[in-house]
Amino acid sequence: MILRPDQREKIDNTDDTLFYSFPRFVTHVDEGFIQQLTDLYRERLRANTRVLDLMSSWVSHLPEALTFAHVEGHGMNADELARNSQLNHYFVQDLNQNPKLPLDDRTFDVVLNTVSVQYLQYPEAIFTEIHRILKPGGIAIISFSNRMFFQKAIQAWREGSEADRVELVKGYFRMVPGFGEPEVIARQTQVPTFLQMLGMGGGDPFYAVIADRVT
Repeated sequence: MILRPDQREKIDNTDDTLFYSFPRFVTHVDEGFIQQLTDLYRERLRANTRVLDLMSSWVSHLPEALTFAHVEGHGMNADELARNSQLNHYFVQDLNQNPKLPLDDRTFDVVLNTVSVQYLQYPEAIFTEIHRILKPGGIAIISFSNRMFFQKAIQAWREGSEADRVELVKGYFRMVPGFGEPEVIARQTQVPTFLQMLGMGGGDPFYAVIADRVT
């Protein structure tokens, strides 16, 4: 799957480094989504492994009870990454300008990407890099909801349905030889009963597309 040039377009074509130049110390999804994400990490990740949190921020949502050998962070704002206490090290890089990660081959057990895949203009290159740095048997977890910075999301994401977006991410994995068949988790966030009684139902939907490096 290769995106057409028009599918890569953003409404706001200004330099991404300008958009992300000031820190945003907020969460971009609700607590229900975050809890489901942390629970998923608790189920799928192992202690004493090496993790890359790609396109990270000031929080990584990793389970506090798990101790990792190393957590590397990548993002667009140094202040946000510096605030993230779960990172052992981080680097700042605009992947839409330079998709080549400054990381060695086969050095990570896990690559995570949380509510950020919609901003990648060249996902073919990034998912190739994810495969390169994963160890054989390593896992990549791409999670997302229906929220986004609309002006910075690519056209293919903006104009697609939620089901289309799931298929898009599955396609990103499938176009890189060496990934296994992607697994999809799709759930509605559970809203507490008392909030439902107040008419405050309908939390952020939770999606995760997961694939292993098999070769």
